[in-house]
Amino acid sequence: MKVDGKIIAVTGAGSGIGRELTLLLLSMGAKIAGIDLNAGALAETAKLAAKNPADFEPIVANIADRDAVERLPEQLVARFGMIDGVINNAGIIQPFVRVTALDYSTVERVLNVNLLGTLHVVKAFLPHLLKRPEGHIVNLSSMGGFVPVPGQTIYCAAKAGVRLLSEGLASELIDTNVRVTVVFPGAIATNIAANSGARAPSSVHQSSSKIKPLQAHIAAELIVKAMERNARHVCVGRDSAFMSLLTRLNPGFAARMIANQMKGLLPD
Repeated sequence: MKVDGKIIAVTGAGSGIGRELTLLLLSMGAKIAGIDLNAGALAETAKLAAKNPADFEPIVANIADRDAVERLPEQLVARFGMIDGVINNAGIIQPFVRVTALDYSTVERVLNVNLLGTLHVVKAFLPHLLKRPEGHIVNLSSMGGFVPVPGQTIYCAAKAGVRLLSEGLASELIDTNVRVTVVFPGAIATNIAANSGARAPSSVHQSSSKIKPLQAHIAAELIVKAMERNARHVCVGRDSAFMSLLTRLNPGFAARMIANQMKGLLPD
């Protein structure tokens, strides 16, 4: 789906990839509803989008709140008259600890935002997308959606769910006007850890110092290109592309490789 002239909702628009997606799509002629839980961060995005004030609508909402999400389509239709696409970018990581060290409130929060939040948005907006000549859903999974990362097991489980949710939707919608793209970012230079309240221990940063995270604006460009060519899957970053190939060739070796990188970095 070409984005010029389209009305697109972007979750997590207050920072990181979501902010870069918002600014890029605006520059390409789209009109954007930017959705984020953080009102201050969303206001900063709105300032950066000041060149297109009539084309950007900031909406403070928690995607984990199903009732709030179900009200969003009406807000967007009232503002723009229609909705053509949704980019499910909002997400959080978990604290860098083993599953046994996670309390259930943290587990539920990670699953509610990453998996159920994505589902809430899809179910709320899909009926509207099906009415359009063409529509598009972009769901951000993660490299952790296909290869396990010790210390992020619940996050990975949620993102694996996003992957299968997206692939199932793509199959269900194959004879409709709506296409689905699932995105697998690798290491991206964003504030997701701080925004999640789950800062990585310094040892994790040191162990990954040889990996240069992809800049968020480049990630946004790759995602929009994939959207415009109706790609079903896209790996964002060389690390994601490499691990995707390795996982398909030898999943056990790929899992051990990641586990060895994390060895000794997690608290006992």
